[in-house]
Amino acid sequence: MSTNIKPIVKKINDNIQGLKEFQESLLQKEESKEKDILLQFPTVYIHNWKNTNDYEVYIGESNNVVQRTKQHYEAAVDEEKWQHQLLVNDASLYIIGHEHFNKSMTLDVENRLMLYMMSVERVRKIHNLRGNPQGRYYPDNEMDDIFQMIWKKLRMENKELFPSENAIKDSAVFKASPLHKLTEEQEEIKAKIIQRVSDALQTGQRGQLIFIEGEAGTGKTVLNSSTFYEIFASAEEQELEPLKCCMLVNHDEQINVYKQIAIKLGLTERYGEVVCKPTSFINRHTVENPIDVAFVDEAHLLLTQGKQSYRGKNQLKDIIERARVTVVMFDENQILTTEQYWESEILKQYRELAKGQNNYFELKNQLRIKSSKEVVSWLDDFTKNRNISKLAKNRGGYDIRVFESPLELENAVKEKAANENHKLSRLIATYDWEYSSKPPTKDRLLKYWEVMIEQWHKPWNRELNRELTKREKKNNESLSWAEQPQTIDEVGSTFTIQGFDLNYAGVILGPSVKYRNGKVIFDPTESWNSKAVQNRTLLDGTKKKFGEELIQHEVRVLMTRGVEGLYIYACDEELRKELLQAVK
Repeated sequence: MSTNIKPIVKKINDNIQGLKEFQESLLQKEESKEKDILLQFPTVYIHNWKNTNDYEVYIGESNNVVQRTKQHYEAAVDEEKWQHQLLVNDASLYIIGHEHFNKSMTLDVENRLMLYMMSVERVRKIHNLRGNPQGRYYPDNEMDDIFQMIWKKLRMENKELFPSENAIKDSAVFKASPLHKLTEEQEEIKAKIIQRVSDALQTGQRGQLIFIEGEAGTGKTVLNSSTFYEIFASAEEQELEPLKCCMLVNHDEQINVYKQIAIKLGLTERYGEVVCKPTSFINRHTVENPIDVAFVDEAHLLLTQGKQSYRGKNQLKDIIERARVTVVMFDENQILTTEQYWESEILKQYRELAKGQNNYFELKNQLRIKSSKEVVSWLDDFTKNRNISKLAKNRGGYDIRVFESPLELENAVKEKAANENHKLSRLIATYDWEYSSKPPTKDRLLKYWEVMIEQWHKPWNRELNRELTKREKKNNESLSWAEQPQTIDEVGSTFTIQGFDLNYAGVILGPSVKYRNGKVIFDPTESWNSKAVQNRTLLDGTKKKFGEELIQHEVRVLMTRGVEGLYIYACDEELRKELLQAVK
């Protein structure tokens, strides 16, 4: 059900005089629906001000917006409180009303505004402690339409502070935000994690492992982010001793996203560095003085053998020893290198440890791919069972296409990316072409490390970054690879896209993926990913290769990135023919 009743959005100067003028102008109207809605109905409001050219905001809801705003002004004399910023900055206040607003809906609007505004590039800080997303209520079926109209009206006032909804939803910060309304499955697991953490800390336990397993797209990152922030917010609300918590992830792109979230929610300001890489955490903390809780996102990226700055043998073991409780999000099918390879006995040992402590949970619902169950089953059959089955006609609106040439694939992806609704569409490929973090030597004919297929070629990820100006590089600092504008002319890899979404994923299956005798074949001899195809020394000292399995994982990561569609080009002719037949 949709509503045609328009919301009311008023912008006023955020000071006592501005509030007085706002109230008087409404009271002068003898019989006015606008007066009733803004002065007698529940409303939502947004305090905002500029700080070094970026915005800071506080979002709230109230049954009496005038009285509530006066309370904020009274608190502004305390320099330690956010309200003091209203006195020293040129602040403005947006007051939002709708005749269908009730307490539950205003709480939901408040929460979604927090979610959106934390994802705005020009917003440096949200001063709210946390949101309060609601369950079912009347008329919750109108919420989406009403919010969309509110956002459009806010955009008419300030496009910098209120960018398009598509721009927000495509941002990496939005997708990892702790302010999302969780699914019933996520909410249930979150409550159990918080209870287990509370019990362990109250009884002085150590070595507690909470193990959450879920495949790509089941919502591990949002669950992790939400639980991490909830523990901080809950301790602050109850005025408990500050907890020592850290978020760890062994992924350059994702660590940047979490750091932005921590800054925008004020965690870094209040608690110092709460987001870091596992090796930094291990080197900085001791077994004798453990932190309270370590959260590990993408725990399948942890190392199970030493390398460079990490001299241990198992990062998860070292983290567990340095935290009273360790919460890990894990997907065995996303292990991509021998350094991350979990031998079955080690993996079983940690699963059993968590199960023995009643701390093992599974996320099962696919949330990323907007498709029918038949599409998910087809992807599973390809990437797990090495079969290419006939794709059912029922695809739930999900767009799967196979192309005869890489140029056709590129053109289709660029056509999607040119549309504001699908601009986060990119080319990604298996690691089957040479790449180095150092630029190519001068004796090479090409200036970039490239993906090359006959006459067609495109630079690998991060290659075009060398051509950007200082200003362009600075603008890209807070953006993930896929969000940066120049990357439409690059080809991404698992190292840049793992853990992130695309609107449409244009996947190039290189020479390492073949089709022979009715089966998909993964050929390590065609891969340039030395970390996947090199020998791995096992616990018993023997050496073994896991290239086929790790390339299979790589393909699964690539083929599960697209939210709205998957476009494929296969270099192997037999594979390409089989795929073309399958999706006809």
